[in-house]
Amino acid sequence: MTTSGCAVQWGRETGDSLEDLTRRLALTLPGDTVRGGFFLGTLELVRAAMGEAGVRRCLAAVDTPRFMDFFQYPLSTFLRLNEAAAAELAPGGGGWARVQRGLGRRWAVDLLASATGRTLVLLSRGETRRLLGNLPSAYRAAANHGQRSVVWEGECRGRVLMRRDFLPCAFHEGVLGAVLESTRARGVCVEGTRLDVLDSEYRVEWE
Repeated sequence: MTTSGCAVQWGRETGDSLEDLTRRLALTLPGDTVRGGFFLGTLELVRAAMGEAGVRRCLAAVDTPRFMDFFQYPLSTFLRLNEAAAAELAPGGGGWARVQRGLGRRWAVDLLASATGRTLVLLSRGETRRLLGNLPSAYRAAANHGQRSVVWEGECRGRVLMRRDFLPCAFHEGVLGAVLESTRARGVCVEGTRLDVLDSEYRVEWE
């Protein structure tokens, strides 16, 4: 395994690629949505690295002039924004997979800062295992599509299963790594594996 710039260790590359998002885009349904705050978080990462010009290019790619925090927007729009942001950031950001992990980490920060996330943290009482076990409900509050579950394999080890989820494994590696780190867990390791077009699993462990 290789170590990223943060404390999280990542597994082997998952086989996902930027081009895979196009295939997933075709499988979205009109009722699949994502909360606007996550669009804004993605654009903030682009703004920090590429300035307003990069943000304008991303908005042009999704043909949407602005996003509102608490509004719901089509999942297909978020997938296109994710693709546009990755294209902007990858050349100077260490490649596509590393950028996707960074985008996932930003998603986790925004999720934990939301009302749902704050409640999740409060109920978890700072316990890593409890927080991870409650994470599927937080995902549901952020996006109305897909199913997530946790299968425990030890006190500090388990698998997060995702069904009908449209984002790359590297993205969710970033999400899960950041969530676990938020509890001050040490030795965090996250490894994602693509099972099918929209199905994946993530082995997670910590000390």
